[in-house]
Amino acid sequence: MNPFYPGYYTENELRDFGFKSVGQNVQIAKNCTIVGLENIAIGDNVRIDAYCSILAHKEGWVTLGSFIHIGGYCLLSAGDGIRMDDFSGLSQGVHLYSRTDDYTGKFLTNPTVPKQYTGIMGGTVTLGRHAIIGSGSVILPKVTIGEGSSVGALSLVTKSLDPWGVYFGSPVKKLKNRSKRLLKLEAELMAELEKPANRLPISLSAIG
Repeated sequence: MNPFYPGYYTENELRDFGFKSVGQNVQIAKNCTIVGLENIAIGDNVRIDAYCSILAHKEGWVTLGSFIHIGGYCLLSAGDGIRMDDFSGLSQGVHLYSRTDDYTGKFLTNPTVPKQYTGIMGGTVTLGRHAIIGSGSVILPKVTIGEGSSVGALSLVTKSLDPWGVYFGSPVKKLKNRSKRLLKLEAELMAELEKPANRLPISLSAIG
């Protein structure tokens, strides 16, 4: 046993913990912090790496599609909901916020203050199919990352992004269109998985 590698829970273990739903071939690192298990639904072929925090307690919720990778040290603060569609992903250290305090000074801030004294703003964060977010980026509430769009590392996203773009910066700006070749590769992958000999869940080691 390697004391420096805590390993991953598998879907069989995860289903006993009280998640809303857990698909096939799901792995979550044992040193993650997850609150609100009953509000979290997970599809097939999903891996969540070490030191991630997912906060979906009370009215919060998280829905993860299939073929999703969430890199280490990510934060999903899901008070108003976070949805990640199939083949979307987060690189290391990405922070998704579906709620935020008011920073103008007109209200008190932080969760120790009663709600009536704060100016919390919120809205669901959505990542479309094949959307990918680079390391250290921050996504604020009420943002939808359009299908097929990519956001470069250390970007700040304060408004929704159109599909199939390459974006970068703080605040983020569109650099160019993103190739749709990956749709052809998706079709090839799904056709391969439909073959009788390949109907068992795909290994996540090929996705990482």
